[in-house]
Amino acid sequence: MSLEKVSANKAFDGQLIKYKFKSAALGGLDANFNLFLPGNASESNKVPLLTYLAGLTCTEDNGAQKGHFLGPASKEGIAILFPDTSPRGAGVEGETESWDFGVGAGFYLNATHPKWSKHYNMLTHVTLELPEVIQAAGLPIDLTRQSIFGHSMGGHGALTLYLNSILKGVKQYRSVSAFAPISNPVNCPWGQKAFSGYLQGGVDEARDKYDATELIKKLNKEPVHILVDYGTADNFYKQGQLLPENFLKAARDSGYDEVQVRVRSQEGYDHSYYFISTFGEDHVHFHANFLKA
Repeated sequence: MSLEKVSANKAFDGQLIKYKFKSAALGGLDANFNLFLPGNASESNKVPLLTYLAGLTCTEDNGAQKGHFLGPASKEGIAILFPDTSPRGAGVEGETESWDFGVGAGFYLNATHPKWSKHYNMLTHVTLELPEVIQAAGLPIDLTRQSIFGHSMGGHGALTLYLNSILKGVKQYRSVSAFAPISNPVNCPWGQKAFSGYLQGGVDEARDKYDATELIKKLNKEPVHILVDYGTADNFYKQGQLLPENFLKAARDSGYDEVQVRVRSQEGYDHSYYFISTFGEDHVHFHANFLKA
């Protein structure tokens, strides 16, 4: 699992580095990721890690190039990890037929359907493999301080990885935030399509593992730090793909107040990186509160 440095660019006094390695979690395929290291990161000053999960059709580059995260992260002294959104080059029949399933649409789960289970294991890739690879390479990251955020499909990923880590008693991430997340995927077309394909047990299997609205009901008021933003002019919100109100209701019904779970509707914003970049700094500062505590 040796890392190959593909490129490096100076940005905001830090470095954005693209790495490549052979991923065991993704069935031996090459996997790319970007890592932003702030200028103050060193062997004697390991910095906390914020992981950004991108949405459908995206790669490891979208958030790094368009999210407006690097400047705020540099000021706060926080590294940001940008994984890809799916395996690349698996050659599974049908994986490139639609934009919302297969390549670019891994949904941050571990597939259990035999057709997909060799390669489509983004959950293991993001939560276990990438931190192990970073640690093995001796990069100046403090993995005891991690948080996670994401957009759309990646917002679904961030919320579910965070909530599952609490439910399992692992508490890998200190905080989570999301831009326009797919908040209740078992009840929307994107989620139903993904779960019916990747999971042997389909939507029923997903309900227990991969739906933030269902997971937050199980926490027994375990402390959480959650921030969600969505735009009122987001077409996918209007089409019922995101369902943030369902997540908010489940949180409130489970006893969480707006200090622990904040869901903000942003007037007139859409689903694009114009929306994300507007609130990107806000989200980095939100995580800094917990990563630097």
